[in-house]
Amino acid sequence: MIKGVIIVNNLGVVRLAKFYEQVHVTGESAEQAQQSVIKKIYRAVSKRQDNQCNYLEGSIPEWGGDTKLIYRHYATLYFVFACTNRESDLGILDLIQVFVEALDKCFENVCELDLIFHSDKVHYILDEIVMAGMVLETNIVTILNGVNDQTKLHQKSTSKLNEALGKATSTKMGSPGVR
Repeated sequence: MIKGVIIVNNLGVVRLAKFYEQVHVTGESAEQAQQSVIKKIYRAVSKRQDNQCNYLEGSIPEWGGDTKLIYRHYATLYFVFACTNRESDLGILDLIQVFVEALDKCFENVCELDLIFHSDKVHYILDEIVMAGMVLETNIVTILNGVNDQTKLHQKSTSKLNEALGKATSTKMGSPGVR
């Protein structure tokens, strides 16, 4: 099971954090515990050399001893998946690759700014791949079709909302006694 997905840049700034399993730290709120875990994850992966393997076991005690981190470092971003020991290391590395390829196809050479300014679409992509900590889809074509459908639905609802707001505004402006 995947416990969380974190994308963080080289400076430790979080670009995406999605937790599928609660983090437990006594005396801290859920948000503080998540921030603490993100800092630990960043420290753990950022200090590793590029020639070291992309797996870290037992490095996040807040999630329990069966947690491992599997990550890839692309340009200025670390893509980190925290999961249980039962998950295949190579399978999760492949899943990270699929996620990055889907981002690349949607944004044409994805960069950090795409993650910042299009966070909704990044979440759509991740939700097509992983839901509630379980892998849903690994086929890039199916993932992109789902994201495109979601984008069309979002655009349609936004245009209907704008249309309704336009009608409401013009009706109010045209009514007698309104200046």
